[in-house]
Amino acid sequence: MTSLETLKYYWGYESFRPVQEEVIDIALKGRDVLAVLPTGGGKSVCFQVPAMMREGVALVVTPLVALMKDQVQNLESRGIKALAVHTGMTRRDVDLALNNASYGDFKFLYVSPERLSTELFQSYLDVLDISFIVVDEAHCISQWGYDFRPDYLQIGRLRDRVDAPVIALTATATPEVSRDIMDKLRFREPCELRSGFERPNLNYVVRKTEDKLGQLLSVCRGVKGSGIVYLRHRSKCEEVAALLKSEGVEASFYHAGLEPFTRGVRQKEWKEGRIRVMVCTNAFGMGIDKPDVRFVVHLDLPDSIEAYYQEAGRAGRDGEKSYAVLLWNDNDAKRLRQLTATAFPGLDYIEDIYQKLHVFFGIPYEQGIGRQLKFRIEDFCRQFSLNRSKTFYALHYLEQSDHISYAEDVEISTRVHITVDRNALYDTDLPEPEMVSLLETLMRNCTGIFSYAVPINEAVISASMGIGVPQLRQLLYRLSLEHVINYIPCDVSNVIFLHHNRLMPGNVELDSRRYNMLLETARKRTEAIIDYASQTGICRSRCLLEYFGQKDSSDCGCCDVCRPGSSTRQRAEAYRNRLDSAE
Repeated sequence: MTSLETLKYYWGYESFRPVQEEVIDIALKGRDVLAVLPTGGGKSVCFQVPAMMREGVALVVTPLVALMKDQVQNLESRGIKALAVHTGMTRRDVDLALNNASYGDFKFLYVSPERLSTELFQSYLDVLDISFIVVDEAHCISQWGYDFRPDYLQIGRLRDRVDAPVIALTATATPEVSRDIMDKLRFREPCELRSGFERPNLNYVVRKTEDKLGQLLSVCRGVKGSGIVYLRHRSKCEEVAALLKSEGVEASFYHAGLEPFTRGVRQKEWKEGRIRVMVCTNAFGMGIDKPDVRFVVHLDLPDSIEAYYQEAGRAGRDGEKSYAVLLWNDNDAKRLRQLTATAFPGLDYIEDIYQKLHVFFGIPYEQGIGRQLKFRIEDFCRQFSLNRSKTFYALHYLEQSDHISYAEDVEISTRVHITVDRNALYDTDLPEPEMVSLLETLMRNCTGIFSYAVPINEAVISASMGIGVPQLRQLLYRLSLEHVINYIPCDVSNVIFLHHNRLMPGNVELDSRRYNMLLETARKRTEAIIDYASQTGICRSRCLLEYFGQKDSSDCGCCDVCRPGSSTRQRAEAYRNRLDSAE
């Protein structure tokens, strides 16, 4: 089948969107390619179609577990075999998935970046028939990018062992970041394709106002359909959602502090239209493909133009008229500059947090490598009387410096440690025969269970015993009451992974030159978004496009600067007239 026939057969589309077919053609010729497509531009088709046309399995690296699961489900609904390996899975589950990818007829293997360097994953590289190395959110590999993740650097090292072309995809990359992506991914020759970043159906509106909530209500009442409202702080989300509800707007709120089940329910209700407006932090929206969002409102200045463009771009993916509204004032600009300063605590402070982290978990020097630590930043800060924001950013810098990985909302498997000596176990009098059966099953399936708490696969253990998972959990609990096992139930938690043994003070490499470079880059991004909000002389769309290197654009005709009769347009014309007279 041709690429178009493949698209029609599996996805039902009659034609490609701009640039998609060119990306696919280059990939099928075995060349590396970077595709920079706007949010909602159909990036997944760029790698899914060629993967279906080649033997082997496409290795897809993405940091978004929710998106990973959603795409696997979507592919399976089309009769395409796909699977995923991500943080939170037990070693047994990962081993099974990689075995299936190696010896089954699967077409897609989704992998989170931190899995690439694990010994288990590396052991399968020689038997995995990889057709393409796909890098989603490719800007994460660039230290110049706004969301650098050191685990992404592992992808370039894959090329030493995997002879497959790279398809790199991102929605937000300046020319400088694009060059860095191709360099870090070891492109055999530079090859970048960019779709035009214009969104002609998206009306950009910026309002400088002290009455943000009044303006928000005007948007909700004046624009029909579904919407997203972005805020910086979790605490404000519930407050704004309650205000909207009190005014008759069906709204709810979403942020990373909610239970995963609650987040899942609200996301589903919003996608199905039962919630009209979602008030949220930037934790909401990644990977959510809802085409009929009619407006996105920012009540706080975003961190960068990249973040703003991606979040605003969630409106109007169906091509219908939609609005991206940014509400701001001078206090917002002041707070954003302060936040940028806070995001870069001193290197001495960062090293102190590194040492306190090990003290918190009782880890001595020269130990700790590979430890997975359930972590609550609130408890950590309380014990050492630390500022939460500074601590968070210190941990973030330690992650960027490849000392730790800090993952939020990780699914932690049930763990069990048999505390009674193996020989004494057989002399232990247990009140229920099922307890003996469970212990025998655990000993058969779980290596090291007498030495430490090992993760168990509840589904496998319960199936072996012919009971349900709830019954298994009850039995484990009752065994713990008999002081035979330590039982640590499954949980969802933030987790820190230690990349190496604890270092002595003064030996923690933090690279002051790189620190200063990142600080200066962050300041430039801050000033760029403030300049975008405050300027009134250039079309909003043109301003965004020029930031991403697209110089040959024209006025959109529909933003607050371009719109006929708007006060912003009148100020822009007066400004241009002054420039003309000065010449």
